[in-house]
Amino acid sequence: MMNRKFKLKRTITIICLLVTVGILYIKSSLPVVAADLNTGDTQTSTVLNPPGSADTPQELNEPNVGNIFTLTMNEGNGDLNGVLRIFLTLTLISLAPILIIMMTSFTRIIIVLHFTRAALNTQTAPPNQILIGLALILTFFIMEPTIDRINTEAIQPFENGLIEQEEAFERGVQPLREFMYPQTQLKDVDLFMNIAGQTWDGKNLDDIPFSVLLPSFMISELRVAFWIGFVIYIPFIVIDMVVASTLMSMGMMMLPPTTVSMPFKILLFVLADGWSLVIGNLVKTFY
Repeated sequence: MMNRKFKLKRTITIICLLVTVGILYIKSSLPVVAADLNTGDTQTSTVLNPPGSADTPQELNEPNVGNIFTLTMNEGNGDLNGVLRIFLTLTLISLAPILIIMMTSFTRIIIVLHFTRAALNTQTAPPNQILIGLALILTFFIMEPTIDRINTEAIQPFENGLIEQEEAFERGVQPLREFMYPQTQLKDVDLFMNIAGQTWDGKNLDDIPFSVLLPSFMISELRVAFWIGFVIYIPFIVIDMVVASTLMSMGMMMLPPTTVSMPFKILLFVLADGWSLVIGNLVKTFY
């Protein structure tokens, strides 16, 4: 009984293999064409001589398919160019949050906006989505000259084949370094230089490694953002103190001072055109 099952299974397997081979044999082959290097014509077949053109047995034994090809990537001539473009685009999209947070003005802006909302004591007004969207818009506004330089000096020459990949990377990083230099404090650079065990003369900014410049820039951004947040808090603290003293003198000790002071904070912020003052002066800190 077991032998019959084994023979039946083997017979079915052999039949399936034969059917598969037959399908592959009778299936029409996909024509392969090569693009002309000068005109980009893709109608030239890779078959050297058409079938049935051989006159002698020697010609039958000669290879009839071109085995040397050249793949060119010139203005979209070739599918590999599009694949590489999609791959690089997806890579940049995946790295975009890290690049925006670590190498732009986004960190300082979002922290200052958060301090502004906390000083107003409005809890979730404006909501986080609006704050993040506003921070992104201001970030692109501030980084627009840097992005234009990267596109002009690195991306466009690389797209046109004028520079290699390594040179394009160096040219693309240089505008970001020049943006981070003025915002980075020297004591932060010295801190990470000492941690890394490297030396720096304190003058030539190009000698700062990128691995040291990035954390130094982040620490400097956090320090400046907290200083701006402290300045924003001062007028609102004064309002809280005045309201608390007034309520205590009136004997209303059970009434929370923050409940009464919040409308006055909002009124003061609106009358002083607070959003224009905060955002305008915040953007000017990068120029």
